[in-house]
Amino acid sequence: MIDKKPAALSRRNVLRTGTALAAATALPRVARAASSGISPLMTKLSTYMADAANRKLPDAVVERTKQAILDTFGAMISGAELPPGKFALNFAKLNPGERSSTIPASNLLCGPIEAALVNGLLAHSDETDDTHPGSLSHPGSAVLPSSLAMGEKLGVSGERFLRAVALGYDIGPRITAMLGKQEYMAATHRSTHAIAGTFGAAAAAGSIAGLSAQQMRWLLSYTAQSASGIGSWQRDTQHIEKSFDFAGMPARNGLTAALLVQAGGTGVEDVLSGADSFIEAYQPMNNPSVLIDGLGERYEIMRTDVKKWTVGSPIQAPLDALEALIKKNNLTPDNVQKIVARVASHEATVVDNREIPDICLQHMLAVMLIDKTASFRAAHDVARMKDANILKQRAKVTLVGDASLDKLLPKRAAVVEVTTMDGKTVSERVETVRGTSGNPMTREEMIAKGRDLCVPILGAEKYSRLVEKIFALETVKSITELRPLIQV
Repeated sequence: MIDKKPAALSRRNVLRTGTALAAATALPRVARAASSGISPLMTKLSTYMADAANRKLPDAVVERTKQAILDTFGAMISGAELPPGKFALNFAKLNPGERSSTIPASNLLCGPIEAALVNGLLAHSDETDDTHPGSLSHPGSAVLPSSLAMGEKLGVSGERFLRAVALGYDIGPRITAMLGKQEYMAATHRSTHAIAGTFGAAAAAGSIAGLSAQQMRWLLSYTAQSASGIGSWQRDTQHIEKSFDFAGMPARNGLTAALLVQAGGTGVEDVLSGADSFIEAYQPMNNPSVLIDGLGERYEIMRTDVKKWTVGSPIQAPLDALEALIKKNNLTPDNVQKIVARVASHEATVVDNREIPDICLQHMLAVMLIDKTASFRAAHDVARMKDANILKQRAKVTLVGDASLDKLLPKRAAVVEVTTMDGKTVSERVETVRGTSGNPMTREEMIAKGRDLCVPILGAEKYSRLVEKIFALETVKSITELRPLIQV
């Protein structure tokens, strides 16, 4: 018997065979995904998100959320005078959209999507905005712009706005806490800041829109598709692309996802489980249960750090320490002979005699010694770096990278030793920086920080009315009432 020759492998046959194989491979996946239902994790998460708008928050969380709102507005308003902020305002002028949403520190209006982007850029124009160490993210600079844009579009009450902001802080940071924060970013080159911001912004906007649990599941699916950002932002020397990655892009993406679902968009019922899920694609380093751990009991906004000083993080603890020494010992430039500041060895390389004032430790300690504080203006006054009196005091400052402090990281601890003209040495050790969750600032301190950031642009009277309105958000009928208080 003569064997038949195999059929010729024509292009048509190859394509037909490939299509059949793909279908055979895909069918079990589709069937598996269709029959898997909705996971308990997704059920709990989406239900929590849908209920947030009507859930009363603990008093301490309400207070902290109001402080976070004020702090992020301060970052937006002060950021308008910095290069990323100027770029953002120029973008708003060139791309206004429907002119319905507020751009702070200006007289501009944009469409909601454009406003979320621009206001995110403003909020992270500098290192003034808040941080969440447990997730390696900056939640406020993405959550608030998204919340404001959606809140204005729908004219929601201050209380609904406040609850949405708190929800954004709850959801975004939990995503990258699950992924693995610093270690995850190093291993995958993805930006945890962008991913957390996108999910936080989407959750907040979805809550303001009143999405149901099912719609929240669709929202999470759209959000998972738009979660992006890579660690190359670390090479951005102008801070402009960084402001886009950390805040502008996440705020825009999160808001867009919410607007799509609000407009009738449907999606995958459970993007956290099944074939090709977010979990499968992103391969988190921690158990996915992190997403719902303590949900409704532990509020991530309470674990978010605020910067008392508008300078690079490694300089925070040294400024705290020197401020304390000045107050305790009545130190003045005339009676100080020498200052030695010890920080973790890696941190020292970041802030050692840098050319930019707000990330130069020696310069900022000289400013503190002279001014008895470190204002936003002083931290961004490049010309003052050449001032003769500043240079005289700066010459007294020695920075030491201390390996023993490396062991305390991510706590940015510092020891400052001051030798006076009579030879006496006094020292102060700071392990928990003022403004961190372990050493929170008071309402009065938060208002004082905001005053430093906002009054030069808004004026004292308008800033006072803004503070009054934010701390009485429960009485605000429409969030649009904030517009005249944050614009010029």
